[in-house]
Amino acid sequence: QVRLTESGGTLVQAGGSLRLSCEASGLTFSKFAVGWFRQNPGKSREYVALISGNGDTTYYSASVEGRFSVSRDGAKNMAYLQMNSLKPEDTATYYCAASWLWTVDADKYDHWGQGTQVTVSS
Repeated sequence: QVRLTESGGTLVQAGGSLRLSCEASGLTFSKFAVGWFRQNPGKSREYVALISGNGDTTYYSASVEGRFSVSRDGAKNMAYLQMNSLKPEDTATYYCAASWLWTVDADKYDHWGQGTQVTVSS
């Protein structure tokens, strides 16, 4: 059974930092690209960052580039999203997801975690 589990979300002040973790099991994690997405109630899921299966290639949305950094540890089946200089508009539920494809399209992701809430206070 494939499982992705996010952790690390919490309440943080604007300008602060957080690191989200995504633990994967039940799949050959290195064969999958990992995407980080975020969503607020009533809004569509927004792409945030993407990392290739071997970790060599990353891609960021314009809204987070320069502030967020995505990484992964193949030996531990983990992926991470380091978030710096957080802003109130970064408040959302953050999800990690795995896909065979290199894509920002959430519909192309096969496996999803349950999400972790990040709240940035002003």
